[in-house]
Amino acid sequence: MNKLPDKLDDYNEARKQGFLKVKALKDKGVNVVGVFCTYTPFELIYAAGAVPIGLCGMSEETIPDAEAHLPKNLCPLIKSSYGFAVSEKCPFFYFSDMIVGETTCDGKKKMYELLNKIKHTHVMHLPQGQKKEHAFDYWKNEMLELKKALEQKFGVEITDEKLREAIKERNKERKILLDYFELGKLIPSPISGYDVNTVIDSLGFQFDRATQRETVLAKTKELREKYERELKGKTSDRPRILITGCPTGGVREKIIKTIEDLGADVVAFENCCGPKEKVELVDETIDPIDALTKKYLNINCSVMTPNPGRFKSLGEMIDEYSVDGVVEVVLQACHTFNVESYNIKDFVTKEKGKPYILIETDYSKSDTGQVNTRLNAFLEMI
Repeated sequence: MNKLPDKLDDYNEARKQGFLKVKALKDKGVNVVGVFCTYTPFELIYAAGAVPIGLCGMSEETIPDAEAHLPKNLCPLIKSSYGFAVSEKCPFFYFSDMIVGETTCDGKKKMYELLNKIKHTHVMHLPQGQKKEHAFDYWKNEMLELKKALEQKFGVEITDEKLREAIKERNKERKILLDYFELGKLIPSPISGYDVNTVIDSLGFQFDRATQRETVLAKTKELREKYERELKGKTSDRPRILITGCPTGGVREKIIKTIEDLGADVVAFENCCGPKEKVELVDETIDPIDALTKKYLNINCSVMTPNPGRFKSLGEMIDEYSVDGVVEVVLQACHTFNVESYNIKDFVTKEKGKPYILIETDYSKSDTGQVNTRLNAFLEMI
């Protein structure tokens, strides 16, 4: 029987329910793999008979716990994630059988060393770029290493047949999620960016994949019908905003809600919270490991150098979502996105002719007023 944490009575009701929900999953004999990033190939985890669950911290609550071990001037996502682990406040970390991390930044990869002292953490080492031939071979070896680690941990064999089936099912899910994201292309948009972001985050904590699909399909159908019935043919003077940069889960209220409260619509996300990972499907016709290697290597994160795919994707989204302005969100100490923001600004303002603003922030509320003022001025300019 899986034991609940001793501190459970100190947690609020929502967190208690989270622990009980994952415990029920574990009591059924289901293996759980904690993950952090879109570079992690969910297909391998599903083919191993396990369930992947997101572990990225999105709250400042546990940052003081993390700062007992980590430097204060570190990315809040890293500190929050580690803080939830060491404080036993995250049911998904607590009941994970193993953790899969990826070297998307120096802060994360060193944090994984500390995390591994708490629970077995398998780290996938990303190549530095995407285009050189050896990058494919390197990343393929990392795929094979993860496959081996999952097989050894769970005592299973990940056959090509299981992997092909997992690829097929995950591709179906990508198509469903992409349709949901693309509601933002409609004018006026039938859904707020805040709601899109909230729903996508919540899906990471549902473990029944059929329910996940049904939930998104139903919401997409409902909103398309709403558009046809109430909005089609109408105009809107609300600026259409695209958010790029770092994950926005921990700053949803501060950034996304503020933008929409100030009179704009967040219609697109060119970041980890958006359709970036969903657009390219895994090739179902070639060797499954080769297919996964190709697909996951093509994710356009600022960790890659050079990173031309991000500019191509950003340009296409600005056009397809009829974007009026771009807000780049950079979390404190995220050096790759912060440095790349110079070229992003240049691309957005000069090549696409759109207004751009960079917001560098963390999970605290200390800069809420300043962020509000800057976003208000930006939207007034548009």
